[in-house]
Amino acid sequence: MKCPFCGTADTRVIDSRPADDNTSIRRRRLCDKCNKRFTTYEKVESVPLIIIKKDLTREPYDRQKIERGVVRSCHKRQVSADDMKLLVDRVEAIIFSQEKKELPSSYIGELVMNELKETDAVAYVRFASIYREFKDVGTFIDEITKILDKQE
Repeated sequence: MKCPFCGTADTRVIDSRPADDNTSIRRRRLCDKCNKRFTTYEKVESVPLIIIKKDLTREPYDRQKIERGVVRSCHKRQVSADDMKLLVDRVEAIIFSQEKKELPSSYIGELVMNELKETDAVAYVRFASIYREFKDVGTFIDEITKILDKQE
């Protein structure tokens, strides 16, 4: 770290501790050349995840959108709030394990559907009907038939 007083690069850390907000590190430094002290702060740089929507617009990732979709799909089903939270946690873990700066919303929708399929078939069909924009009853029947075939 360069000394702000004399410009030399010979400085050393003499004390480190969490800053008041607990999201950064406060470091006291000493310049070996001019013996002056100064303080620096280190903060983790976080790059927000951007979601690419169907219309190709982009928006920041929002966990609450996934939560709302799952809660609506599981309405009046025997899926506990804890199970819904764990489902969203699993989806989010997969999303962030990709380590990408941008992801399409379709990818997230498929993840949610896969998790719902394992949790509750009716909640899955509810979510899929909105997400995949089912146009008629035939599409519903096709999806339900797929589920029934896999259960046999």
